[in-house]
Amino acid sequence: MSTAVVTETPVQKEAGAPEGDPALIGVPTFIVGAIALGLVLTGYVPTGAVGASIAIILPATGVGQLVAAVWAAALGQSAVAAVFGVFSGFWFSYAALVLGLIHGWFGISAEAATATQGLFLIAWLVTIVLLTLATLRLPAAFTLLFVLIDVALALVLYGTVAGSTSATTAGGYVVFAFTAVGVYLFAGAMSAGTGGRGLPLGRPVLR
Repeated sequence: MSTAVVTETPVQKEAGAPEGDPALIGVPTFIVGAIALGLVLTGYVPTGAVGASIAIILPATGVGQLVAAVWAAALGQSAVAAVFGVFSGFWFSYAALVLGLIHGWFGISAEAATATQGLFLIAWLVTIVLLTLATLRLPAAFTLLFVLIDVALALVLYGTVAGSTSATTAGGYVVFAFTAVGVYLFAGAMSAGTGGRGLPLGRPVLR
């Protein structure tokens, strides 16, 4: 998601397109939401307090991802905009799911709550796996990030539909693992953005 992986086109240069790195907003807002989600999944808050993370995820992470997507699109960085746009959709829809289930907004019965959460997780797992495969030409650090997100979603999906607390907790720890990758990406982007050298991101899986 760092603009270091995107080559500016001659058209953009001639048009005097503004410069910048949307990752400087997108990555830290992703990190704070992931930390909050990981704490919920690993039991930092009581089981019934699933909405505890929404105060961070909705106004900070969802909005931050959207701002980064719009910024990237304005710079002509379509792939970066797609990544941030997809994750904006994930975080906003997660907030909608949790708030909807808590307040009964969507007419979902208590008996259907587990299946509804499973539906959400399956849909997003498939989408993020597709995103992972579609971005294999990005540096390896991004592939690692997406793969860890896939694993976390799969574990939480299993934990939800099978009623396995241990699987859900394991998913929470994988959330912390991909958060650590996000911290590394942010450190590199911030270093480059403040005049230093970016951190090595690894060779792409596909060239």
